Amino acid sequence: MTVFVATLFLPYTINFDAPSSSPPPERAEVPKPPSTFSQSTVPQTPLPDGQSVSLFTPAPGIGAGIGQSPSALIQTPGATTDHEKIFLPHVDRPISLTLPRTNQTSRPALARDPRAISRHDLHSPGWGKTIGWNQPPSRAKSPPPSSILKHAAAEAKDKADKAAAAAMSTLQTKRGRQHKRTRTFSHERRFSEYNYTVERALLGNGGLFNAIDAAAEAGSLEEKTWVGTLGCPVDVLDDPLKENIAEKLENDYDSLTVYVSDSDLNGHYEHYCKTILWPVFHYQIPDHPKSKAYEDHSWVFYVKVNEAFADRIAKNYKKGDVIWIHDYHLLLVPGLLRQRLPEAEIGFFLHTAFPSSEIFRCLAVRSELLEGILGANMIGFQTDEYCHHFLQTCSRLLNVEATKYGVILEDGRFVHVSTCPVGIDPKSLEQQRRLPEVSEWVQIILDKYRGKQIIVARDKLDNIRGVRQKILSYELFLNKYPEYKDKVVLIQIATSSTEDPELSATVADIVTRVNSIHSTLAHQPLVFLKQDIDFAQYLALLTVAECLMITSLREGMNLTSHEFVICQDGQFCDAKYGPLILSEFTGSATVFGHNAILVNPWHYSQCAAAIKQALDMPLPEKERRWKAMHDIVVKQNAVEWFDTYTKALDRAWKEHSIRDSTSVPRLSLSSVKPKYLKAEKRLIILDYEGTLASWGSPTDIILTTPKRSIDVLNDLIEDKKNTVYVMSSRMPEEMERLFSPVSGLGMIAENGGFLLEAGSDEWEELANLEHFKNWKGGLRSILQYYVERIEGSKIEERHCSLIFDYSDADDRAGAFKQAGECANHINDACRDQNVNCVPIEDGLFISEMEVNKGLATQMISDRMEKSGMGLPEFLLVIGDSREDEYAFNWAHKLEKAGKIRDVVTVTLGARSTEASATLTQGVTGKFDGSSGYLKLR
Repeated sequence: MTVFVATLFLPYTINFDAPSSSPPPERAEVPKPPSTFSQSTVPQTPLPDGQSVSLFTPAPGIGAGIGQSPSALIQTPGATTDHEKIFLPHVDRPISLTLPRTNQTSRPALARDPRAISRHDLHSPGWGKTIGWNQPPSRAKSPPPSSILKHAAAEAKDKADKAAAAAMSTLQTKRGRQHKRTRTFSHERRFSEYNYTVERALLGNGGLFNAIDAAAEAGSLEEKTWVGTLGCPVDVLDDPLKENIAEKLENDYDSLTVYVSDSDLNGHYEHYCKTILWPVFHYQIPDHPKSKAYEDHSWVFYVKVNEAFADRIAKNYKKGDVIWIHDYHLLLVPGLLRQRLPEAEIGFFLHTAFPSSEIFRCLAVRSELLEGILGANMIGFQTDEYCHHFLQTCSRLLNVEATKYGVILEDGRFVHVSTCPVGIDPKSLEQQRRLPEVSEWVQIILDKYRGKQIIVARDKLDNIRGVRQKILSYELFLNKYPEYKDKVVLIQIATSSTEDPELSATVADIVTRVNSIHSTLAHQPLVFLKQDIDFAQYLALLTVAECLMITSLREGMNLTSHEFVICQDGQFCDAKYGPLILSEFTGSATVFGHNAILVNPWHYSQCAAAIKQALDMPLPEKERRWKAMHDIVVKQNAVEWFDTYTKALDRAWKEHSIRDSTSVPRLSLSSVKPKYLKAEKRLIILDYEGTLASWGSPTDIILTTPKRSIDVLNDLIEDKKNTVYVMSSRMPEEMERLFSPVSGLGMIAENGGFLLEAGSDEWEELANLEHFKNWKGGLRSILQYYVERIEGSKIEERHCSLIFDYSDADDRAGAFKQAGECANHINDACRDQNVNCVPIEDGLFISEMEVNKGLATQMISDRMEKSGMGLPEFLLVIGDSREDEYAFNWAHKLEKAGKIRDVVTVTLGARSTEASATLTQGVTGKFDGSSGYLKLR
């Protein structure tokens, strides 16, 4: 069994023009701490292309902003000291790779080099912008067409332009002007030769890469195959080279390469994902005048990339394999694969936040995205909040039943939804911390900032990570508590994969103001590095920090906070147990709870007070908080996350396989008949609406039961071995009128709210009628609001339930959408009152959560056992709707427990179900007790 792990970017990429005769170095050269800080004695760090760069100078392009020289150190605006010059830029350099576990028994698995572990938050560079390696230039045209209607025309124009360019090139060659063309050909020829090395990627989901590697090393994952793109442009590469790269990655690195054109990947990633999905998923609707969030300008590219992933996986899938799809880049892949591989085990995990339905509904293609995600058997989220938002959104926009554990689709298929927060691999992080350069940097930083309390922060510089809010809060802290201004330093590392000039300028102004007002010749209160730093320095900063400050406006899971907790154990310096200041809008806040200092990043006074609280916190309280967080990080680690999710996915898939309509056979009367005749005691439970008679409202159907159904019931009851029940959503008095011609019949009314035992005259209340009186008034007012908005709809009040009926609505499509909003409104408002609203055919059914047909049938079997008559040997349950699934589930539990010998459950129509057999139509004939034959049409 192979686990396909699909993520947009593979954990590996390609570096061209490396010497083919010499293998990659055993270990990458890591920059060493300088012994002095004189510019004249700065050591040099080799770059992959043979150049060298000062330790105080970023690699070309790394961290350089618009209009800045790539060879200049990006100092803090308004800096007055040289403290920040000790920091090294993060340099793109080849990293040694040990081959991961594969399904080839001939090659042993090697332990990972700690230096090859991925950064959890690979913020930079962006797609097509890798500087340190030699990779093809992007041929993507930006921006995409403003509408998908123009996309075909744009493609046609592109082909025409290429043809014209080719013709012009031929003409120039004939005229002797071929020097320019020759130069272009020579440049691209380097990318058509098999002269490349495979490197660890600097783009992608580093937390996922580490988690999967950790699971493989722990033995939880035996065979895996990564599925993704190379993370670099590929249009220049010729087909034989692409095949060679794909073959090498598949054979040596267990990776399936997905090739899409530069334009498609650019439109997918840079435009649709980053411009539309990323902001919306983080509660920032891109509604500024230049935004195209409400147009379909890049949707076509998003679809094409998702289709390419689905095709690649489907071609390599074998029965028994597991497919695990990750993150918002591939939301359509589960649905596409479900169409191609109906029986496949498919999981999906969202690493980012998931917004409320009010935000998600702003997306033009909201239904397509939801339906794509719902192709999975199991959907995982970082927190309960995101899980609830997803269920709420499905209920509201798709008008499907959303339970606590998942979504019931229209065809009856159940999609499991659960919370499973991702963690880090403490073992690998411990290996990195023990590298000698980390200890050296710890000492250098301590010497440089002796007597100072260091607040550390590392974020991506965008509108979601809250860097601006953090610095404003820090400024307020310095203004409000001036006694700290010579004692505290905030070191803010601001990485960036895309340039936002407006935000960069705003932050630069604030940084300049803070340092201009509060710094001296000997002290700089704010060190702002608009570039990433070497990982050894990053770990050293986490080790010596007084506290870590994270003020994200929204974030799925911030693993920097987990790394900080591990680094604060006091092994490498006296500083330990540093508090964590954490935005309450991160998934990590849910994990750590109040062991961290939770803040609202928009509440600057609260954040300023939190900084003071962290700096003044007594050691015993620090230790108590840290130990609680440390236990969480160690227990909820990457391997535990993998094991928990995959086990839940396996259970969900097995349940789905049982429910799958293609695996449910048609009822075989020849096999049921001998079981029926053999039994001395039989229990038969039949649904009324849709099974014995047509479904409908009591107000528009005459309250009489078809004669053929009455005859069937009477014939069944005449046999003394049979106990017969009819279950319905109607009220008890309606049931009595409907079945008055049948004596000795047991009845279940209002979908389990009332029970009349067979042979009895007294109805038993299973629902709490007093509770119903308490909540029905508020519910009626909500329903009345929607009745006034939907012409032809009405409210039906029953003894323990309410029904919102829009079967007579003039605008059925509009009524369907409004009903979805109504169900979402009720489930949100009444969650704490134990009240649930579920969609039914042309309506909504509102009742207590525990009241259902399963509750009533369980009461019947319990009474039989306690009465001394014992359970029957034969049990038959027939129904047609999702409400009947509760009764099917009850029946199968009795069968699995060995309490009833023969259990037959039957559903009508082709739908996903827990029933053991299906029929296409209802019961219309009569039962012949002597032959044991139930006539069915």
